[in-house]
Amino acid sequence: MSSDFRRGPWGKDPRPPEIDQFMRAAQDRIRRTFGGRRFPAGWALVLIAVALWLATGIYQVNQDEVGVVQRFGKYSRTVKPGLNWKLPSGIEKVTKVGIQRIYQEEFGMRTLRAGVRTEYAPERQYEHESLMLTGDLNCALVPWVVRFRIGDPIRFLFRVRNVRDTLRHLSEATMRQVVGDHSLDEVLNKREIIADLAQKELQAALDQTESGLVITTIELGRTNVPEPVQPSFNEVNAAIQEKEKLIYEAQGSYNRVIPEARGQAEKVIQEAEGYAVDRVKSAEGDVARFLALYEEYVKAKEVTRRRLYLETMQSMLPRLGRKFVIDPDQKSVLPLLDLGKKGEQK
Repeated sequence: MSSDFRRGPWGKDPRPPEIDQFMRAAQDRIRRTFGGRRFPAGWALVLIAVALWLATGIYQVNQDEVGVVQRFGKYSRTVKPGLNWKLPSGIEKVTKVGIQRIYQEEFGMRTLRAGVRTEYAPERQYEHESLMLTGDLNCALVPWVVRFRIGDPIRFLFRVRNVRDTLRHLSEATMRQVVGDHSLDEVLNKREIIADLAQKELQAALDQTESGLVITTIELGRTNVPEPVQPSFNEVNAAIQEKEKLIYEAQGSYNRVIPEARGQAEKVIQEAEGYAVDRVKSAEGDVARFLALYEEYVKAKEVTRRRLYLETMQSMLPRLGRKFVIDPDQKSVLPLLDLGKKGEQK
């Protein structure tokens, strides 16, 4: 990857052939053409100069590049990778553009040396690029990296005067707009969403300027708050965590107590409903029994009355314990007639 726009993304031309070798080969060919006779030195120099001039039209385009040819400064054609030839220098000019390479621009940070242990420049040196204002009027440090490629080499070369500056200005403006539309909590915890929105907005702006660039990714670095407000920010985070802890505890108590109370209420309701059904059924049974007795009583009043009396006494006497029968007309002492034991034996 490279972000060096001073050289341009098209690299350097290959070295031309050695002049001495070319002149010796040209002289040998001229001698063979004229049968070994000496050719005038002036004409030889002219022919050599013309050959060298024509040789400037030979050039090589790498596999990840295309060649944009200009004739007298005007766009002529685009050539594919491989060995190509153009009109000599002064007539046509070729500019190689790496359309398959990925370039990057860094904001709020700089990579000094990439490798296994990458070295970065101090963040404070570029803090002015990453310091932004969020939607809830808080300050945040938002470093990011823009990775892109050249999608249209013609627009890249001819539509925008300074592509690098245009990209940096648009990227910074877009990121500040997106961050300004979100709260500090969203900027710190939803970096992927912020990066996706910024990528879409930046690509739309670049398409409008016809820069020929295609944004591949936008990656946000470690977002944070400025150092002077870091202690206050930590206190706010601690308070928020305590608040969430209390809310979770209350929610847990609610989830434990409310279902238990609901279950108890349903149990009481079911018991009451069961008791009501039992009382109703019992009352209905008593009514039916009374009606049946009444019907028998109407048919034979004396018999029914005596039967009810005997049945009542039969059910009551065993529950009275010891019983003594005394004749009210007897004035002397009578032997005790103990009916209780017999009743109990029954």
